[in-house]
Amino acid sequence: MKLKQIDQFRWRLEQERGMKVPGLIFADKAGLAKIRSDRSLEQVANVAHLPGIVGRSLAMPDIHWGYGFPIGGVAAMDPDHGVISPGGVGYDINCGVRLAVGNLSRFDLAERAEDLADTLYHRIPCGVGRGGDFRLNDREMVELLVKGAGWVVGRGYGTTEDLDRTEERGCLRAADPDALSERAIERGRTQLGTLGSGNHFLEAGYVEEIYDQDAAERFGLKKDAVTVMIHCGSRGLGHQVCTDSLRSMQKRRGVDQIKIPDRQLACVPIRSTAGERYLAAMAAAANFAWANRQYLLHLARNVFSSLFPGTSLRLVYDVSHNIAKMEEHKVKGRMQTVCVHRKGATRAFPAGHPDVCEEYRSVGQPVLIPGDMRTGSYVLVGTDRAMDETFGSTCHGAGRAKSRSAAKREISIEELEAGMRREGVLCRARSRKLLVEEAPEAYKNVDSVVGVVHGAGISRRVARLKPLVVIKG
Repeated sequence: MKLKQIDQFRWRLEQERGMKVPGLIFADKAGLAKIRSDRSLEQVANVAHLPGIVGRSLAMPDIHWGYGFPIGGVAAMDPDHGVISPGGVGYDINCGVRLAVGNLSRFDLAERAEDLADTLYHRIPCGVGRGGDFRLNDREMVELLVKGAGWVVGRGYGTTEDLDRTEERGCLRAADPDALSERAIERGRTQLGTLGSGNHFLEAGYVEEIYDQDAAERFGLKKDAVTVMIHCGSRGLGHQVCTDSLRSMQKRRGVDQIKIPDRQLACVPIRSTAGERYLAAMAAAANFAWANRQYLLHLARNVFSSLFPGTSLRLVYDVSHNIAKMEEHKVKGRMQTVCVHRKGATRAFPAGHPDVCEEYRSVGQPVLIPGDMRTGSYVLVGTDRAMDETFGSTCHGAGRAKSRSAAKREISIEELEAGMRREGVLCRARSRKLLVEEAPEAYKNVDSVVGVVHGAGISRRVARLKPLVVIKG
């Protein structure tokens, strides 16, 4: 594969035989060296082979090897001639991030940090297979999958302002519960309001630094203000939707006669019964994820109000990282509808875009970028350049630098815990082994990743957040 440097932050993956479009990688030289250490660039090229892809096969600076698409990959498809691929969304459908800001400062937390860590850990269900407060019956499951976060708010666990500050207002209208298998439904019945495991977390921290005062003020962010960040997705329900869809699509390869360089890119035409069925199932799983994060915020609000009477947590925004959606973008100089796959990538729409909620439309959409559990995270804002170059997309996090198995081999739990203590971060987890898998050393440097997207102009720094308390499965 041939790479040509365009500027300090952009590299063109030259179009070779079978590729329908070139690739575009966002990285600095140091980041590119790390990207070359796995096969993610090969996956960028593979995605460029898919029928109906328009523009370029895109890779963000947090890119790493994934299933089918690289994690950190973006691709847009012409709906009339293109395909939909579950590998371009991922197993954790609508894994995403929700950020809230409180009306107290980090200094108010200092004396009760241990209490906060313990109470959050005991009241937020987390861990593999852990159930929550609900066991949803058939009628409730159908309503939730159709209404998304609005179903949770309608039961008193949030406000209409929460919906306004959620991507798509927490609901994709294409959802059809009938497109889900019984197994997917059953896996979701007890998992509403649960955090899960792996890289999912709930984190209490504070605003460490402000870069863009105007945008920060509009988002309600002030220096030293307490923040709560929630990172999770559609749990077992979404995983089952992806599993079922991949199995079905892989059986159809001979029927649709679609040539792909990797069986993990199993796909079907968007304008087909199978394509529409996947989009309907994916939308239902996405709605489950938005409902899940909405109820988790409700639980966090209850914890804060019990420990700090008079405290409120105002939702800043909720963004999706793993999703495919129909959007309007400029392709070869004209506006058209395309199906944008974002896998480990975040929507980053600019000021004035009609899909940005009215409250933020004058500054642009908030973009939430979690780092690692010791270092920090970022709030960015979308830009016009992202619309021009990346179908309104940017990075989604730090991105893994080590596999989980490598992290367990190379990182000491004692050193990890000592480093957390030095940074003043309290962590509660169901497994010490999991902590090692999620150690900061297993991730890329989030400052460097954000530096690339900021330098490239596809999103802009607004604020940096620092963790104080971290809850993991």
